[in-house]
Amino acid sequence: MRILIAEDDQVLADGLLRSLRASGYAVDQVGTGTEADAALAAHEFDLVILDLGLPKLHGHEVLRKLRGRGSAVPVLILTAADSVEQRVKGLDLGADDYMAKPFSLQELEARVRALTRRGLGSASTVIRHGPLSFDATGRVAYINDQMIELSARELSLLEVLLQRAGRLVSKDQLVERLCEWGEEVSNNAIEVYIHRLRKKIEQGPVRIATVRGLGYCLEKIAS
Repeated sequence: MRILIAEDDQVLADGLLRSLRASGYAVDQVGTGTEADAALAAHEFDLVILDLGLPKLHGHEVLRKLRGRGSAVPVLILTAADSVEQRVKGLDLGADDYMAKPFSLQELEARVRALTRRGLGSASTVIRHGPLSFDATGRVAYINDQMIELSARELSLLEVLLQRAGRLVSKDQLVERLCEWGEEVSNNAIEVYIHRLRKKIEQGPVRIATVRGLGYCLEKIAS
């Protein structure tokens, strides 16, 4: 899961970065509205945490332009101005949720989990595919109800494949979903992560199929 934080208060932004990265998310951060607009136009994210009081371009305008491009990415608005009018305007422009500053990090993380589930069209915190399951809250994977020991990167990779189970996922899409700006991850590195994950999950009727030159697909093996 990849998240963009658009927040000009660097102390707050750093706290959010540490908290969300510790929860297993890939997180990028910008400090102005123009940077947020450019990032959202150029990259795909699973969630946007958007401060309204951004310099150079107001958060409402960032949101207006985002929805104008047809993007349905979930947006959680942060603002120090907790008026009914501000909430209504943000929601009418296409925001999915609203939090007033100051807020609890624990509550924010719970809302992040809820919004990312909603973005995937699921109400459950657990993603399943055959005997394979992933608990997005506890960030734990199971196969045949037995916990699998996975690294943080392997867990994130599995989460992406499970979200798109039965569909092809390219290496470029995996890099886009797993890696933050400035993080150098080659296609060869993706192959290594896939190889390690395969060894740990292909003990039941599931497999990660390779479509040469195109990418990977998590699929069930017919019995």
